[in-house]
Amino acid sequence: MVRRIGLITPGTRPELAQIEEKITAERGRISELYQVLLNSPAIAHGWETLLTAIRNKNSLPASLREMIILRVAVLNRADYEFAAHHPHAIKAGLTEQQIASLKNTPIDPSFSELEHLVMQLTDVMTRDIQVPDALYSQVKAHFNDQEILEVVTTVAAYNMVSRLLNALHVGH
Repeated sequence: MVRRIGLITPGTRPELAQIEEKITAERGRISELYQVLLNSPAIAHGWETLLTAIRNKNSLPASLREMIILRVAVLNRADYEFAAHHPHAIKAGLTEQQIASLKNTPIDPSFSELEHLVMQLTDVMTRDIQVPDALYSQVKAHFNDQEILEVVTTVAAYNMVSRLLNALHVGH
């Protein structure tokens, strides 16, 4: 597939220097995704701020966050997103078997009850959009309000990521 919009080569537009510096500081590099986002400096800035908060500044265990991200990538057929987060999942403590099992339904029994519950929420939010009260009640029994917001925002944000990647053929 051909990428649908052009990449902005880092360092070629002086007006982008500040946002490029911020992206590099948070991510270590300016990936293909961010080179696409730099087509709109305001969106690139907002995206970086939101996704940095979700990935690096919340209270969720990194392993749970990466499970959510990988599962969303699977459900939305966002291979680029899955590949990009595979190393983060390993660093967060997930095994290769666990990572591979996120591609399957049902989720591998090696995951905890809480992890199963979060994967169920991830599946429902991604596939069905509406979260039934019964499922929300189960989630509420395990998480405080801040944690619920962080789980739900992680699912929602990475649905945004995968849908942008797929719509614009980023990483294809």
